[in-house]
Amino acid sequence: MTRNSKKTALSVKNLVVRYGAIEALKGIDIEVKEGEIVALLGANGAGKTTTLRTLSGLIESAGGSIEYYDKEISKVEPEKIAAMGIAQSPEGRQVFRDFTVEENLKIGSFTLKDKKQIQKNFETVYRYFPVLEERKNQVSSTLSGGEQQMLAIARALMSSPKILLLDEPSLGLAPLIVQGIMSIVEEIKAAGTTVIIVEQNAAQTLKIADYAYVLELGQIKMHGEAEKLMNDPQLIEAYLGAH
Repeated sequence: MTRNSKKTALSVKNLVVRYGAIEALKGIDIEVKEGEIVALLGANGAGKTTTLRTLSGLIESAGGSIEYYDKEISKVEPEKIAAMGIAQSPEGRQVFRDFTVEENLKIGSFTLKDKKQIQKNFETVYRYFPVLEERKNQVSSTLSGGEQQMLAIARALMSSPKILLLDEPSLGLAPLIVQGIMSIVEEIKAAGTTVIIVEQNAAQTLKIADYAYVLELGQIKMHGEAEKLMNDPQLIEAYLGAH
């Protein structure tokens, strides 16, 4: 199946975001197809996190449109966007440190009313992250960095999202843990969830992504199939700062 024949889950057109006089996003276009992993790559300050936070309604855009399954959502409140099926695992994990693992996960399911579905979601996230089940009664501040990252992703999955937004899931983690998290992201995609992942770890991310966009100073400098970009020396050197 070609990319063009897949259903569009999210379409961003000419998106502009300003912080005061600074234009953080300068009219970017992004298309996310259903069932894909789409990577947003680039150095610090490129506009990756701003893009995700705008998609989930946490930042208001100054122009352009965001369509989620053909419905314009750029002016919709964050909690309504979450209820529609877009969930975010934020940069820096941001777990509720004084709450247990299980309490954090329950908070993630706040948009759901169906108790059976919530129970099913618990089973799903514990299958992805068995360590969270082992530590379900443990206070989140006592978890390791990798476990907190797993909890942040699991909490986002508790709302049964159609689109999962992952912001820097590999930040500060050991390579082996990063590998484990990336393979779970592939499993999440295989189970039918569309994923948009923001990462500085370009090499790891391009291995699991279907399509990628490279941002530089609020503009998209390159985009294409992840496999092609992975073998593009110009991309690696110019925009991702690696040889």
